[in-house]
Amino acid sequence: MIHPETTAYNARQEPCYRDVCDVLAKVIDQTLTGSENRIWHGHPVWFLSGNPIVGYSLQKPGIRLMFWSGADFGEPALNVIGKKFKDASVYFKAAAEVPEADLPRWLVKAREIQWDYQNIVRRKGRLERLTQD
Repeated sequence: MIHPETTAYNARQEPCYRDVCDVLAKVIDQTLTGSENRIWHGHPVWFLSGNPIVGYSLQKPGIRLMFWSGADFGEPALNVIGKKFKDASVYFKAAAEVPEADLPRWLVKAREIQWDYQNIVRRKGRLERLTQD
């Protein structure tokens, strides 16, 4: 279920970006069943068992959709790869740019391919791959 704070975050955006946020929230929430959505570090994030999976935020180039473990998805469209961790991102300036066929596939991969960000501090910055049961 989309958290009311996420809805409020989306509503605060300029109309073109609000539409992007609304599309992302709807598809993420419908596809990533069993996830928890909340505002984390100022923007909407979805978690599975406490581990951050996907989120979006307003940046200068547009709305940044970020997958915490996206660098391992093998998806060329997720072309903004983090330098320190396993994240990957893509930017959108309009709702029409959100790839309807790709986003659900990325979200399935986000469930299947996870690095343990929940315990990164305890492990002093070292990431470990989570196995899916």
